[in-house]
Amino acid sequence: MTTATVPKEYAVRLWRPHPQQALFVDSSAKRIIVRAGRRGGKTTGIAIRSVKRFLAGRRQLYAAPTSEQLDAYWYEIKHFLAELIAAKVYYVNETEHVIEKSGTKQRIRAKTAWNADTLRGDYADDLYLDEWQLMAEDAWEVVGAPMLLDNNGDAVFIYTPPSLRSAGVSKARDPRHAAKMYQAALEDKSGRWAAFHFTSRDNPHISQVALAETMKDMSQEAYRREILAEDDDATLSLLVYSMLDERTQVIAPMPLPKEWPRYVGHDFGQANPAALFIATDPTGNLYLYDEYKPGAGRSVYQHVQEWQKKTEGLHVLKRIGGNANTEDEIRQGYSAHGWHIAAPKWTKPAQQISIVQGLMERNRVFVFSTMSAFLEEIRNCLWDTDSAGVRLDKIRNESHYHLLAAMRYLLSDFTPETVVGYGRKPVLLVNRW
Repeated sequence: MTTATVPKEYAVRLWRPHPQQALFVDSSAKRIIVRAGRRGGKTTGIAIRSVKRFLAGRRQLYAAPTSEQLDAYWYEIKHFLAELIAAKVYYVNETEHVIEKSGTKQRIRAKTAWNADTLRGDYADDLYLDEWQLMAEDAWEVVGAPMLLDNNGDAVFIYTPPSLRSAGVSKARDPRHAAKMYQAALEDKSGRWAAFHFTSRDNPHISQVALAETMKDMSQEAYRREILAEDDDATLSLLVYSMLDERTQVIAPMPLPKEWPRYVGHDFGQANPAALFIATDPTGNLYLYDEYKPGAGRSVYQHVQEWQKKTEGLHVLKRIGGNANTEDEIRQGYSAHGWHIAAPKWTKPAQQISIVQGLMERNRVFVFSTMSAFLEEIRNCLWDTDSAGVRLDKIRNESHYHLLAAMRYLLSDFTPETVVGYGRKPVLLVNRW
């Protein structure tokens, strides 16, 4: 006589997702990006999704840059699986934040990670990168994407538009990388990507009275970012040089032939002098390959000595910099030390910027990835707005962007023109001196 063993049933108690959460919890897209306000339910939604997928036998990996965020996710996971954990159906390691079914690859793991090095050492069927706006891009590009290769896994990115409060702890090279990924997901027509956006107000489980009270202590900008989670779209539209495509125009450093002509752009100032070094290839492409931003404390003579070292053995055709109308005396001071600097061809910043934008749009400008100070400036340079949010023809905090000023002084002398050649196809010419 044999006795059949009846499997014991355990309850898994998941929160019922609110309508906005449900959209991404049940999405079948391979790549998902969620942009939502604080307390909007992003992390709880991800916990629901990861438990559902874990129960289906999939391997889950959750990463966040702070222990506070990890603890919030871990609390939800353990709450959902409490009965199974108590019955020791699943093994739990509190130190490593692991829940797994022994003898299988079915697992949930949570860890703090903010760049490629801290994310290494695992693989997953589903990867979740929470507070994505604070992580370095290489967490995904170098490690995250490859760890999904074994099983053609899925990835979810979760973020709230970064505020000034969070900027100091971000590990990202580009503080708007999450917003750019979100925009690319919106434009994707293949179905591979899905983008979801909701506000703090969309979470029915938080007190609307408390939210209204909190709003009284927030600036308009903080409210739009932290509660409405919408300011990044507006901010991206205000980027002065948004037409620089970093995927194709920011390139790894390469040897530049010595015979290629060189040009140097300058921005003057006692505290923050800046210089930008550019080479042109035979087709007229422009390579921004070196930067100079030493800060205060050097004399004109010392600056000139540094620039001469950087250009030794090279053919510098022209040096341009400073305000065309008001900084002749400074230019003469550099000329007296053997470094002649010409005034810009165009006097109005808007006209200079327009020419640079045209060169970028035509894919004529390439920036070495080692130009960290320059890239930081170009990623943060915004048009100013009036009290109603209408864009002005003026750069916000223009005095902060010394390398960008050097760039527009110099590149505005390279005028892009489209003409019709003999084959009646558009041909781009770049005027040079």
